[in-house]
Amino acid sequence: MPSPAQPIERKLAAIFAADVAGYSRLMGEDEVGTMRALADHREVMDRLITQHRGRIANTAGDSVLAEFPSVVDAVKCAVEVQEELREKNHGVPEERRMSFRIGVHVGDVMVRGGDLLGDGVNVAARLQALAEPGGLWLSEDAHRQIVGKIGCPFRDKGEQQIKNISRPMRAYALAGTTDARIEPKPLPLPDRPSIAVLPFVNLSGDPAQEYFGDGVVEDLIAALTRVKSFFVIARNSSFTYKSRVVNLKQVGRELGVRYVLDGGIRRAGKRLRITGQLVEAATGHQLWADKFDGELEETFELQDKVTENVAAALEPTITAAEIARATAKPTDSLDAYEFYLRALPHFYSLTREGLREAQKFLSQAIRIDGSYALAKALWGYVIALLANSGWASEEEMQKAIRFSREALAVNRDDPATLRLCAQNLAYLAHEYDLAVVALDRAIALNPNSAPVLGASGWVRAYIADPRIISNGLFASALSTPRWVTSWLVSRCAV
Repeated sequence: MPSPAQPIERKLAAIFAADVAGYSRLMGEDEVGTMRALADHREVMDRLITQHRGRIANTAGDSVLAEFPSVVDAVKCAVEVQEELREKNHGVPEERRMSFRIGVHVGDVMVRGGDLLGDGVNVAARLQALAEPGGLWLSEDAHRQIVGKIGCPFRDKGEQQIKNISRPMRAYALAGTTDARIEPKPLPLPDRPSIAVLPFVNLSGDPAQEYFGDGVVEDLIAALTRVKSFFVIARNSSFTYKSRVVNLKQVGRELGVRYVLDGGIRRAGKRLRITGQLVEAATGHQLWADKFDGELEETFELQDKVTENVAAALEPTITAAEIARATAKPTDSLDAYEFYLRALPHFYSLTREGLREAQKFLSQAIRIDGSYALAKALWGYVIALLANSGWASEEEMQKAIRFSREALAVNRDDPATLRLCAQNLAYLAHEYDLAVVALDRAIALNPNSAPVLGASGWVRAYIADPRIISNGLFASALSTPRWVTSWLVSRCAV
């Protein structure tokens, strides 16, 4: 207990109070199991409180008391806590479910030795006691500060007589949050990497930035749609989550996507900062994150910069995640697409043994689906790389040429297929005109792809000087950055 001699600080804060409904009954029925469940649930709650800039002040058994710098932070945290804990209760018998009740109030509090005291704390605790299991109640003062800032619906519960508070207080309850709520059936995942781009959150309080953020998201959706190997959720579906506090796992289930991209926009003076993160919806694991800064006067340039950089970063990030997912599965359960993914880590090794192993996986993918253009294109590229070192037979090279022509005939709208076929036909068949046409189309489809830009520079440089092959630059076209592409193109002009 803090000593009475410790100084007391008074301040205004958003107070978050939570406890477990029916905790004594749960402990009486299964003490060990209840303690384990409490530790598991508290881990979720503590993590989300920290993520939303909160500070845990007092804890006792099943109760938690925390303070936040704003009511919006406290309510967002409370909503996410209830959503994640509801998931943990899925499949647990109703009589053994551990459900928290949460109350949020904003008011004057006293801080002594890190503990919170005073009427503000009492009101939050009384609101929590009124909430249903799995529910969230707000005071009228707290509700007033979130109106128009959080998309979750709240029901007016009218005047409430709160213990030890002299006058009645109006309270509001979050609608549709009890454990009895029927969860929508998750949508099945597509057979391609699937992604939803959520509306970016306006963190600056400037309504003008709302439209800027929406423009960035729309451009990102359009850019990612050009990557034909991705399944991208349309804007109309993504924007149903605008101004709502959402759980990314819930978004993944409701939209049927494996990956979710979200972000925020903050203004400080004449500068803008845009942040973004790519998350694997099922696990909540962050795969990529970055921030972009610019001047208000350069909003359009900043918007283009964000779109270009994010789109360019997500393609290899998602591909790497898909490789990791596929290689963790047993071979006998993989379809053609996953055989293709299993080939990629061997392919990227760029060793003779790795390329031959990749060739085997790609052959299996083509055997399952004879019209699989991307697998045929990559099979041809593997042979081209082997031929560059004198490790491929004439029969394999002719087959690579045939596969590349077949792939182009089947799919002329996938930048990756176009890029690989162009390099194969330029090197193995010396069909330079067709290669350049294919690469120009790939650039038009995905102007931010580093591999496509690198291949374009390589092919044009090879047309100018075939000796470039002997200098080992063929393999470097796998991931040639823009500055190398520019250098290669400049050589063509010499």
